[in-house]
Amino acid sequence: MESGVRKENKPPLISSLNLQQQPPLTNPSPLWKIIMVASIAAGVQFGWALQLSLLTPYVQLLGIPHKWAAFIWLCGPVSGMLVQPIVGYLSDRCTSRFGRRRPFIAAGAGFVAIAVFLIGYAADIGHLSGDSLAKTAKPRAIAVFVVGFWVLDVANNMLQGPCRAFLADLSGTDQKKTRTANAFYSFFMAVGNVLGYAAGSYTHLYKIFPFSRTKACDVYCANLKSCFFISIALLLALTILALSYVRDKPWSPEGSSGDGGDQEEESGEAKESVPGPCFGEVFAAFKSLQRPMWILLLVTCLNWVAWFPFVLFDTDWMGREVYGGDSSGSADQLKMYDRGVRAGSLGLLLNSVVLGFTSLGVEVLARSVGGVKRLWGIVNFVLAICMALTILITKFAESSRRYTTVNGGTHLLPPPGGVQASALALFAVLGIPQAITYSIPFALASIFCNTAGAGQGLSLGVLNLSIVIPQMVVSAAAGPWDALFGGGNLPAFVVGAVAAAVSGILAFTLLPSPSPDVPSNKMTVTAAFH
Repeated sequence: MESGVRKENKPPLISSLNLQQQPPLTNPSPLWKIIMVASIAAGVQFGWALQLSLLTPYVQLLGIPHKWAAFIWLCGPVSGMLVQPIVGYLSDRCTSRFGRRRPFIAAGAGFVAIAVFLIGYAADIGHLSGDSLAKTAKPRAIAVFVVGFWVLDVANNMLQGPCRAFLADLSGTDQKKTRTANAFYSFFMAVGNVLGYAAGSYTHLYKIFPFSRTKACDVYCANLKSCFFISIALLLALTILALSYVRDKPWSPEGSSGDGGDQEEESGEAKESVPGPCFGEVFAAFKSLQRPMWILLLVTCLNWVAWFPFVLFDTDWMGREVYGGDSSGSADQLKMYDRGVRAGSLGLLLNSVVLGFTSLGVEVLARSVGGVKRLWGIVNFVLAICMALTILITKFAESSRRYTTVNGGTHLLPPPGGVQASALALFAVLGIPQAITYSIPFALASIFCNTAGAGQGLSLGVLNLSIVIPQMVVSAAAGPWDALFGGGNLPAFVVGAVAAAVSGILAFTLLPSPSPDVPSNKMTVTAAFH
């Protein structure tokens, strides 16, 4: 009994960081400060929604072949794999008088503004540099776009990691407030999605900014520019408000935030070690992860293996399997494919609305089912069922395929209303597990990190690796895997259903509960992890 209570006999979660143990209790910041910082997610996600809905067609308008467009999207996981752990590590030890997290958040927002300018004006810069308007391929515009796109993804990753870590700092060791903070972050992500998809779907937005339409930039391009103008204005406004009114305590070896180590303080080498051993610390963090974090990483990894097939191919599934269209088929098939993609975009909008409302009720849902680990396990099974239902909806759509004859020609009709409603309902229901995925894993990582005295930035960066690595694997393997079974998106969806079910089982059976979810008051945080 005695050994289970004494935390000094237990190895720290990330022992290589040499970080000081958190005090037993730190006072969390007021909720309004947490909400202000979490609101930055709306500006970030507004830009992501525009990327998902508008940039792929824009890429092809610039003359990049469709088969090469997928390689550009690899920037997201690659930058997430490298940038977030590094930025997280550096923000844990930032000695700026403005605080640890605020300099990185401000720099990320500034780089987003630069990237948006490069992307929006790629065609204009390319034309001024010598691109011919008569040719389909515009190499200079493509070069500017690719640079801007990569800068945008790096900047977004620079923003998100410190934002999450800042929320954890403001929550202190209050585990309920930590979960609430991440739930609000998820809510504002949904708000950003709704605004982004709405702006991207409005085709006359460019009229608000008439200067956006130029000789080299048509209506579609001008609309994209206008969307990005609004995106950067929203992001900068939210970032400036949050960083102006929410103070961020600078790091020091003697600080009580869990980021100063006893050994570093004694040796006086804390500040000298800031720039040097970053990659070494990341690898050492993996080597010294204890069981709770390894299980969290595994459950998160499988969860995202389940999510990414749908995230990557959701609108394609609507256009191809549900509506029966083909992006490379006849004019009739292409038209139906486009209708399906637009219906999928509506589904994503419904998904974001449900995501937002569910995010506000995460704490209530967790209490009603007996804890956050049970909630995560349950929604993983919901995700598995939804992924499996894509097969049923596809079969119903195929069996009810309708055609009409006009002027002697046969034309494909949209699927029956019941099939369309079922597909849209599936998009909406998926907003429930998505809200949990966007909040609980990050909250658990912060809670485990507080218990072990580890740095929030690096710990959340390590967690991010369990998200971006599955994304890279699914992006690379989904196409050949689908082709092995005759094409279409269903084989990847089946893998997603299986991964979600396994993730749910592991969440129920192996994932430890944070101390507030442990019923016995005699069980300490340390005992709960074993």
